Amino acid sequence: MGPEKEFVKRKQEACHGTLAVHAFSDLTSVSPVIFLYLLKACYDSGTLKAATKFSALQQQIHQILYDSPQPGAATFIIRCLYALPILGVHAEGFTQLIISGLRPFLKSSRAEFEVAKDLAAQLFLDILGGSVNHYDKVALKLIEVFEVGILNLENVILRRNEKGDMKYGAASLILEQYIGKFIQSQSYMTAVSLMEHFSIRQFRHSFLLAMLDNNQFMAADKWAKFMGNPMLGVLVQEYVDRNKLENAFKIIKENNLEGDFPDVYHLCKESSLKNLAEKGCWDIAEMEAKGDKQLIEYLVYLAMEAGYTNMVDELCDRFSLQGFPKVVETDAGLKHDWQYLNLAMLAVQEIVWIDDIERLHSATCHIESSKVIGIDCEWKPNYEKGSKPTKVSIMQISSDRSVFILDLLKLSRIAPDVLDSSLKQILQSTQILKLGYNFRCDMKHLVSSYGEMECFKHCDMLLDFQSLFNEPGGLSGLAQKILGASLNKTRRNSNWEQRPLTQNQLEYAAMDAAVLVHIFSHVRNHPQPATTGNEKPEWKSHIISHTNSTKRSKRKPRRKKKRESVSK
Repeated sequence: MGPEKEFVKRKQEACHGTLAVHAFSDLTSVSPVIFLYLLKACYDSGTLKAATKFSALQQQIHQILYDSPQPGAATFIIRCLYALPILGVHAEGFTQLIISGLRPFLKSSRAEFEVAKDLAAQLFLDILGGSVNHYDKVALKLIEVFEVGILNLENVILRRNEKGDMKYGAASLILEQYIGKFIQSQSYMTAVSLMEHFSIRQFRHSFLLAMLDNNQFMAADKWAKFMGNPMLGVLVQEYVDRNKLENAFKIIKENNLEGDFPDVYHLCKESSLKNLAEKGCWDIAEMEAKGDKQLIEYLVYLAMEAGYTNMVDELCDRFSLQGFPKVVETDAGLKHDWQYLNLAMLAVQEIVWIDDIERLHSATCHIESSKVIGIDCEWKPNYEKGSKPTKVSIMQISSDRSVFILDLLKLSRIAPDVLDSSLKQILQSTQILKLGYNFRCDMKHLVSSYGEMECFKHCDMLLDFQSLFNEPGGLSGLAQKILGASLNKTRRNSNWEQRPLTQNQLEYAAMDAAVLVHIFSHVRNHPQPATTGNEKPEWKSHIISHTNSTKRSKRKPRRKKKRESVSK
């Protein structure tokens, strides 16, 4: 059976949710044009999603090329690329498809690859000359995958020059004209990629300024790095003059230019520390300073401006800094430590660090004997765009006198089953009232971090203070309103993955859980004015008997329920 008939048979057998694929493995009698039409027909048939079809066809192409079509896999693909414009708007997508299927075979035969590279150089020049109508992206992918160099282009030009009037170096002139087209259209990254690929260094300072003026910073960085340290130095100075300190710092750090620009580097470090301090990441800012006395002093000034006098004292004591005022000497307008709650005020007698099975069992027994507990979690902040969130590092569980801090990172590694069982007894118990502040968000993060554990799938008997009190300022603002003093949140964005945690981190973590229990005691003992007679206290109506962390809330059922209530 011929390949066309075999394909028709497969297509007729295709059903809903499938992808028809051709079964032929011998391409010796199949031209590139027929192959492309069959490939497109396979893609058009079936009902699978585009990405799934792409992946399936990629595997099919891989199998076909594995059977070594003549005159070779790479050469066959080049011939297909010559014919691809017949697919019109689909040409670019199918270029990616067939090249991705080719990659494993590119260098399986060095001799055949060199032949294919020569053909790729011919196709690239034909695209530039307009005799083959391909998108620029196809041309760029071609030279990248087949490693076409300027020497390959020169050889093709000389062979094609029947009159003999072309001199060596013609390829460079053609490429410069091609690159100039991208520069004129402000496609700077494409232009820079071509310069880098063919090692063309004909452009100078004005080209860099043009990229910066058009906010093409990634292209400017790439080109300056390609040109070398002198141009990198020019770029750093341009960034400083344009008040782009973050960009300057990135270039200095990535290219080890600290010694060339010490003042700029220090200025950039100060800017970075200020950004971290404004986000509340004081511990991370301190680590970034790396003990540099001048940077630590700058961090002290930032803490003084923010009114964090306790942070000022800590830094001065830890780094033996002289000349800074103590808390008692500061202006009256600044916040003092006595304005913040502390563990003594909450009658907390002990903070217990839990990082082994024995301590976990002991803590579980203590917590199960409590009727009310406060729960909170901490994890390391992540400010890198596009990166995955960090795992929940610790969980704090507070009774009326003790706070247990569970090292989830370690316990989940050394005894996941024991941790799962212990927390399941606590979180899913209907006999223990769990207090939290936006704890449902914490539960979702716990599921994301430890999805294999059953204990985080749902929580029973949860009273979330965020839903009970619509108070601005978060938990700290609520503590100020209910207890008359706020929480010191300077450790909120600490590095919670470091071990051991500092004493300040332990106390901060313990406070967030312990304060929940004290807020509840106040609310329970001082009912709202609206509560009279036999009415249920308001806080009881906010207890969630069962909350599921693995399912998203559905809006349609809620709207339907609302309509039903109206109709009633």
